[in-house]
Amino acid sequence: MTARRPFRALPALLLAGLLALTACSAEPQPAPAPEEPVPTEAVGAPTRVTVGVDGLGPGFNPHLRSDQSTTTTALAAITLPSVFRPDEQGNLRIDPTVATSAEVTSQDPFTVSYELNVEAGWSSGAPIAAEDFVYLWQQMSSQPNTVGAAGYREITDVRSRAAGKAVDVEFDQPYPHWQELFANLLPAHLLKDAPGGWTAPFQNGLPASGGPFRLMQVDRLRGEVLLARNDPYWDVPAVADEIVLRAIPPNTLPTALSSQDIDMALPDAAPDVTAALDVLARSPEPPTVQRAPRPLVQQLEFRSEDGPLADPRVREGIAALLDRNAIRERVSPDATPVDAFGAAPSDPGYTATAPDGAPARQDPVEAAAALTEAGYVRDADGRWALGGRPLSLVIGAGASRTQDVEIARVVAEQLEAGGVGATVVAPPAPDLLTSDTVAPVTPSPTTTPAPGAGPAPGGETPSQAPASPTASPSPEAGGGSAVAVDVVVVPRPAYGAIGPRLNSDYGCPPDGVGDDLPGTSCFPALQPLLDELLTGPEDPAVIGEAERVLWRQLPALPLYQAQGLVVSNRQTDESTRVTPGPIATGPLSSAKDWGEPEGSAEERSGDDEDPAN
Repeated sequence: MTARRPFRALPALLLAGLLALTACSAEPQPAPAPEEPVPTEAVGAPTRVTVGVDGLGPGFNPHLRSDQSTTTTALAAITLPSVFRPDEQGNLRIDPTVATSAEVTSQDPFTVSYELNVEAGWSSGAPIAAEDFVYLWQQMSSQPNTVGAAGYREITDVRSRAAGKAVDVEFDQPYPHWQELFANLLPAHLLKDAPGGWTAPFQNGLPASGGPFRLMQVDRLRGEVLLARNDPYWDVPAVADEIVLRAIPPNTLPTALSSQDIDMALPDAAPDVTAALDVLARSPEPPTVQRAPRPLVQQLEFRSEDGPLADPRVREGIAALLDRNAIRERVSPDATPVDAFGAAPSDPGYTATAPDGAPARQDPVEAAAALTEAGYVRDADGRWALGGRPLSLVIGAGASRTQDVEIARVVAEQLEAGGVGATVVAPPAPDLLTSDTVAPVTPSPTTTPAPGAGPAPGGETPSQAPASPTASPSPEAGGGSAVAVDVVVVPRPAYGAIGPRLNSDYGCPPDGVGDDLPGTSCFPALQPLLDELLTGPEDPAVIGEAERVLWRQLPALPLYQAQGLVVSNRQTDESTRVTPGPIATGPLSSAKDWGEPEGSAEERSGDDEDPAN
């Protein structure tokens, strides 16, 4: 095996330009107890790849909307097993390290059969088996706050064969998108009986690995995640001994930052980042900068089942008060505007479906007409009220999702300027998407969480300060009473087939699954269209009609798709050949081979190739 070489750091000037970028001043959270390391055989010089990220996020379950982040995507790509993975063009290919075959074996009932790699196992020693398929199916079909649940809800049964190393998945009807399912499997043997097993174990770690790397420690005090080569991994082993994901704090002095050795950085394309890179581009050894869209669309989701926004005319009025371009310019000016509910600008053939005027565009006249039609009147102070009760909305954003919090602040400012009361609340991110009411805590205007901040055992503790100088708490927010959130800032996925995306995000949920939460909708005119797209071809005419209904009903308001950067220097490029990777799995998709000289990965793979694969 080729001798390993230590990675070299980015130049100090690049560090100073990149690492002073995303503010943090919240009180740090205690670090969890580290997982006991597995001894590794020393081969040549040890290698460590240190990757700078914007933050660690609230948790690491890739199936939870509240946990979506660059860090979560990176961890899932190298620690969790998937039956199919996207190639560089985004086409799904079977991963032979997990399954040797997956095919439709019956049309009545529609059944997909999986033959699992007999060597595939979790770092805990348990096999990757049918029980992991059952667990993921049951959780995805019954829990709120999930990403891409619609396909799992089409499954009627999951059966085990061959001592758990073969799986038959039966569907209610033919399901053309079945290859998208059972990505990022989770260790059922550790989670199925654990208290809070779907969320709690992921707040500060991953219970076990089924990939080439293993998560060893999450240190939120330092803002670092440490991964080590997963020695029990049954396929070609990773080259690097360790990968460190390091949150990049913005207010650290450049002299302190220059001592931090990072090999690459994955920041958002924020103006201060791109300005620093423009300067460095004229240096003798400029960094390599690759741009790629993030796999998420930021949007506002409305509580349309009850409360003031249950009236579609009020939703229309609120949307017409908001300037989406101004929100994007304030929060993420390098982002791409999104004018559709299903597709994202990164999708091939993306077409905007938004109407020319309100509610997709700010129009105070149309906003006033919609609110007046709903029975609201504007008083002498310019405040909208119904029956003498002022219209006041609660805007929610996850406390540790700093960009979401900033969006919420800007929305509150715009609503206040339009005569609508607004209060920003920032509970723990999972609470926001799983509870019908939340604690009325709001972020301080001058305080944002540290990049490494996330849930502590007692939950996050935002300040009680008002959301903005103009925002005034609603009566319900007083006295510490729990409040219902009317508008929530939350991401939606920007990859996968359009039918499952639309159905997962805007379709009627199963009974009892978050049917009273913000963003939960059920419209009689829409659901038949979504059902047709879920199980049939992606008919442009049906998609177009579904988009027209969504713009009329407004369960949500799309905002933008952020752009990310992959920044590396010449030495890092030679050792990693890093690329942005497929949009769904990101730059760490190729991390198993980082540290290999050109051609060595292919040689190792050929020497160790299993004929069954």
